[in-house]
Amino acid sequence: MKILILGVNGFIGHHLTNRILKTTDWSVYGMDLAFDRLEPVLDHKRFHYIEGDISINREWIEYHVKKCDVVMPLVAIATPKLYVEDPIHVFNLDFEMNLNVVKHCVKYRKRIVFPSTSEVYGDSRDPEFREDETFLVVGPIQKERWIYSCCKQLLDRVIYAYGTRGHLEFTLFRPFNWIGPRLDSLDTAKEGSSRVVTQFIAELFLKKPIYLVDGGHQKRCFTYVDDGIDALMGILENRDGCCRNEIINIGNPGNECSIRELAHLLKDLFREHPLHGADGEYSDITERSSESYYGKGYQDIYTRKPSIEKARRILGWEPRIGLKEAMQKTLYAFLEENER
Repeated sequence: MKILILGVNGFIGHHLTNRILKTTDWSVYGMDLAFDRLEPVLDHKRFHYIEGDISINREWIEYHVKKCDVVMPLVAIATPKLYVEDPIHVFNLDFEMNLNVVKHCVKYRKRIVFPSTSEVYGDSRDPEFREDETFLVVGPIQKERWIYSCCKQLLDRVIYAYGTRGHLEFTLFRPFNWIGPRLDSLDTAKEGSSRVVTQFIAELFLKKPIYLVDGGHQKRCFTYVDDGIDALMGILENRDGCCRNEIINIGNPGNECSIRELAHLLKDLFREHPLHGADGEYSDITERSSESYYGKGYQDIYTRKPSIEKARRILGWEPRIGLKEAMQKTLYAFLEENER
């Protein structure tokens, strides 16, 4: 099997590439703006990388969509701070550029495995989000945070419409707060635009305050990347067509915690680290309003818990790594990378 991964150097992309090359005989064709996370596999005979931009290298992309068996467009802006600061850029990249890829898949009748997002469920009040039943609830237009969710939801609907009318085969997967090594860089965290786990770890590392936005009462379910990649491999294998035209949540409902609890857990784990147990000075955990941290266009989601019944039934998949272990692995990997 030949797999095209756009955004191959991203968090999911590079972890998936490593697993494919290690455990299968598949070939990966990848494009991204950088290759720092991919250096260990750049010379692998089944990995074919080009440094490029999804908005510029369109002929290369179309050629490789035609050449490959499965297409995974993983390119997206996926950090809430940027949804508010630059919503037009989010729309251009997350929707328009990815729609071009979808249309190539339709043209050449190629299978697409597309990353939807847990954010499409929005502010649903269901205790668990179900792929085929839960209403997708978003906020008012002036709350620009929702542009990411809307872009992804509309692409989900376009892909579904093409697929159910016989124009392409698809699987949509919805990651719920995946974490693990190389989630975000220290530089991204310094800008205040990384995802919450890396942002908190970076503040601990830099001895800066950890800010709980609006008190940190929001709850999330954190999924360790190895568990997520296990599920993705099952989707790519697609035994007996089990994932054909399906939408699948990939998350760990057992790893639910509030952002406040997350901050204290990471601080405790940081203090237990062999190199930081005697630091003497640690980050304060304090509160800040969402408007002062993100701006007026922000609106939060207070619960985001997946039902994974479908993943269990279709893939035989079950997440294995608990919350504390997942956070410790992510923290230790970050410290090892940045304390060299």
